[in-house]
Amino acid sequence: MTTRGVRKRLDFNRAVEREVLRECVATALQAPSGSNQWALQFVIVTDPEIRAEFGELYRRCYERYRGFDGAYIGSIDKGSEELNRQQHRTTVSADYLGAHMGQAPVLVAACAVGRAEDGPAFAKTSLLGSVLPGMWQFMLAARLRGLGTAWTTISLMEEERTGEILRIPVDEVTVGAITPVAYTIGTEFKPARRPDPDDVIHWNGW
Repeated sequence: MTTRGVRKRLDFNRAVEREVLRECVATALQAPSGSNQWALQFVIVTDPEIRAEFGELYRRCYERYRGFDGAYIGSIDKGSEELNRQQHRTTVSADYLGAHMGQAPVLVAACAVGRAEDGPAFAKTSLLGSVLPGMWQFMLAARLRGLGTAWTTISLMEEERTGEILRIPVDEVTVGAITPVAYTIGTEFKPARRPDPDDVIHWNGW
């Protein structure tokens, strides 16, 4: 309930220990995997030059994203003044990460071996379904250890370039998400405002 997308409160000046990252990956690997194939793989980047190069790509892709009306976080009208104030705070946070992604001490890409562009729908969802739960478990494990994370896919607008920078062969590997990882500035995080369960449950059908 308190694992938030952390952006402005990432401590860019504190290193993250490799063993702590290994512990988070060990937790992630307990997530379900389609057909028990263990497709989940992690690329963990600590090299400052690679991080800086990826940060520039992320900044460029984020600027493109800002032009997507109705998709860019800052262009969404939540329908009330109070909700729009919250949306604005989240926008400021996302914009900040857009400009500073490469300064995070660690970047983690969760991947699956394989591609599923031309296959049936279940093949695509199964492939990503073998990645995304594990990435979320990685984030929960990171939170437990005082680390902040933020789910991103923006750089995949330029998937090939993402692969070049992060040394991922994207012709045969699918990147599900990329997160910055850093210790947080402060440790208190609250549950986010979300809809009431009854607003999103459809009993026995849509």
